[in-house]
Amino acid sequence: MAYAKKTGLIWSTALATLLAVSLRAGLVWSQDSRLSEARREGKIVWYTGAALATAQRVANLFEQANSGIKVELHRSGSERILQRIMQEAAAGLKIADVFNSSDIGHYALLKKKGMLAKYAPAGADRFPAGFRDPDGIAFGWRAFLIVISYNSKLLPSTDAPKTWKDLLDPKWKGKLVTAHPAYSGSVATYVLALVNLYGWDYFKQLAQSKPHLTQSVHDPAQIVAAGERIVGANGADYFLYTQKKKGNPIGIVYPQDGLPLVVSPSAITSFAPHPTAARLFTDFIYTKEVQQYLTDSEALYVPHPEVTYPSDKPKLSDLKLLSVDAEELERRTEEIKKRFVEFFGA
Repeated sequence: MAYAKKTGLIWSTALATLLAVSLRAGLVWSQDSRLSEARREGKIVWYTGAALATAQRVANLFEQANSGIKVELHRSGSERILQRIMQEAAAGLKIADVFNSSDIGHYALLKKKGMLAKYAPAGADRFPAGFRDPDGIAFGWRAFLIVISYNSKLLPSTDAPKTWKDLLDPKWKGKLVTAHPAYSGSVATYVLALVNLYGWDYFKQLAQSKPHLTQSVHDPAQIVAAGERIVGANGADYFLYTQKKKGNPIGIVYPQDGLPLVVSPSAITSFAPHPTAARLFTDFIYTKEVQQYLTDSEALYVPHPEVTYPSDKPKLSDLKLLSVDAEELERRTEEIKKRFVEFFGA
């Protein structure tokens, strides 16, 4: 309880500091020639796959720093966000200003359809290569790793799987949980990364262990922490990390045979009803202060070169990363969903 109170105090203090910094930034931006036009537009409509609490805080910070401009937040899973924006486009509706998904294949699709505008956030030239877009359209805003998790009360770390292939051992039958690529864009990225590494036979074998199926990439952490299943066959490292810090019995394994890196870009739609406000918002979410907030609050990896990370978080440069091509992910998305259902039965 003392730890929880101390942690809460630390985050409250950090958030207050960030608010003050953001408000000072707002004073500078008030002189931006774009601000009066953005205020005339009145708001920005943000479709995002970020965690709801984080997205809401970022929206609040923007509103604090830019009085007169509201953020209309729509948060859901990446696949559902894409479905919504495509359905709206088919109906001739122009609603979303900024689109943020954890499936880079979505951006390949939207680029082909001419649904995204070219805009590089301030400082984009300093982003690491994996966060930059040669087309100048969709830049990585946050990123995380797909890892293995286990219940640290029920399974000693020495007995936990160390590689993806370790999960194929028959001893894990009935003890695994996995998220589903039909609901989560980040899980689709993980599936493609491992298919490229080991082929579809890997998932055919994994399915023989009869893992419990969930939707969101966050769900395995909760199933593992509750002891309903001992091992999470996949999960978002940042969410597992924060849950572990809260005292949940979660162990994290960074597989030695490689880690799928999920980059979550942000882009402005080509039909944005509030284009000036959208550009201001885009610049804002890539500032050092907001990027540091993403790291401090959720332990995410971000593109800003001056952000610092917790000492117990591994550096991306020290890991074997498994990246996927956006075009290939977009092209194979339906195959990924179909084969997964074929093997796992749902």
